[in-house]
Amino acid sequence: MKEINVVQIGTGKMSKYTMRYLLEKGCNLVGAFDINENIIGKKVNDVFDEVKSDVVITNIKELDRKLKELKPNVAIVTTMSLLKDVFDVIKICAENGVNVITTCEEAFDSYNSSPKLTLELDKLSKANNCTITGSGYQDVYWGNLISIIGGSTFEIKEIKGSSSYNVEDYGIALAKAHGAGLTISEFDKNVASVDKISDVERQKIIESGEYLPSYMWNVNGWLIDKLGLTIKSQTQKTIPTTCNEDIYSNTLGTTVKCGDATGMSAIVETETLEGIKITSECIGKIYSKNDFDKNEWTIIGEPDTTVIVNRPATVELTCATIVNRIPDLINARSGFVLTSEMPELKYRTKPLGEYLK
Repeated sequence: MKEINVVQIGTGKMSKYTMRYLLEKGCNLVGAFDINENIIGKKVNDVFDEVKSDVVITNIKELDRKLKELKPNVAIVTTMSLLKDVFDVIKICAENGVNVITTCEEAFDSYNSSPKLTLELDKLSKANNCTITGSGYQDVYWGNLISIIGGSTFEIKEIKGSSSYNVEDYGIALAKAHGAGLTISEFDKNVASVDKISDVERQKIIESGEYLPSYMWNVNGWLIDKLGLTIKSQTQKTIPTTCNEDIYSNTLGTTVKCGDATGMSAIVETETLEGIKITSECIGKIYSKNDFDKNEWTIIGEPDTTVIVNRPATVELTCATIVNRIPDLINARSGFVLTSEMPELKYRTKPLGEYLK
């Protein structure tokens, strides 16, 4: 069996699962990195009781030096949602020939939202014989699950999807990216305004690398690639979600007032040259006591099929997906490779090293 040595970049809420899962699947945790001064210098098992590792958390500023020293096979990046925000870290990994798998939602298919940065990372990873990919919850529940159902459908006319999640589970960066805590006027100015533009203007922003895609923007692109379709047009709009009473956010550390934004609904519509329309919605907000995660997709055609997953353990599913994808990451060709090009995700009964080619 081949050994798989992994470094964890970002040691927040998600990492306690990715680190525990990879250790229990036979990988070696050889490094951990963060920007939080309160945990830098501490052992992983002093921060997370569940993770049986005495690896010391290192300042992210030391990443390049430590990668040269540790020479890991894989870096798991669980920090930010936009490619431009994780670009520098992924670039350092690629320069050192380290394979990268990230929960960065845009990286699921950043070719259709940030092509300049994606192609730069693609070129760099090819030059250094390593692979970069984005994965997580969307890999299965917004991606492979839908394409597999499509495989049992004679004719597809339209695909409709909706998924909701609690921004409290993913940290402050994600909550702020969803506009949580903003007034409605602030939301319109800082979040919604980016989509009140023409298709030509949007394409110019995409080419400049300054576009702010919702998660479903990249999911629709992934589905288009997986299903072998061709994009004719794609648009998105964001709508603030609100609550009819004040609601406290542990992540933001403040109370969001009644009527202010608790998060957002982002709706992406894609028209294809083949005539199939994809409409997907993601709802990320601070949950009230009555809210729960829900994933619902419908394929309209012959026949119509709807699949609903209520109360999925989104965080754990995300992290398990990341870890189970590690063999596919290592086995893939060099470059920035979408999981749409990789095999369907599989449960791993054996240590991950036994799945390497």
